[in-house]
Amino acid sequence: MFTGIVEEVGKVIGMKHGSKSVNLTVAASLIFSDLGIGDSVSTNGVCLTVTHISGNTFTADVAHESLNRSTLGVLKLQSSVNLERAMSACGRFGGHIVTGHIDGSGVIQAVKADDIAIWYTIATSSRIMAYIVEKGSITIDGISLTVATVTDKTFSVSVIPHTASQTTLRDRKVGDTVNLENDIVGKYIEKLICLPQETASTTKLSMEKIAQYGF
Repeated sequence: MFTGIVEEVGKVIGMKHGSKSVNLTVAASLIFSDLGIGDSVSTNGVCLTVTHISGNTFTADVAHESLNRSTLGVLKLQSSVNLERAMSACGRFGGHIVTGHIDGSGVIQAVKADDIAIWYTIATSSRIMAYIVEKGSITIDGISLTVATVTDKTFSVSVIPHTASQTTLRDRKVGDTVNLENDIVGKYIEKLICLPQETASTTKLSMEKIAQYGF
């Protein structure tokens, strides 16, 4: 699990393409202080498992499903990527619950300065828009951001200078595609609401038991 607080921006230095997969090598610096084989790293918002470490580089396999759901398949050598290690149990929860499981992508429609802030307006599918609410959370390329405004087909975020300068947002322009992950809380609520009547009744009893006895 991640929080959407990007630790640093890395560079893609190696890509080996399979028939439906990519073996990705990324160079960075800060994340290697306690990174190990098998650890998870959010890479532009996609949870990847470290398979090899050499100096200040790590390698990870990107499977077919991840390529279909995200923009990792269109990365090139020297592309910049946002990086975040999995949250430690003693860490601060600076953003929101981020799984690293991308729901889909969006396209930047507008980038507009507003005094010190920068507004990014993004268009995406109705499936993703259904879970986006004003003042809710959204993850863009692994960055935890607050939704400022919502329309039928787009949403906008207002980004402070620090966030823009410390992430790949500094290079994003109109027409660029970004990875999106909806707040998982909304998806769980929808699932519970849409349960069949008999299942919903059982779930309600279980929740009442937990509230009563603490288990």
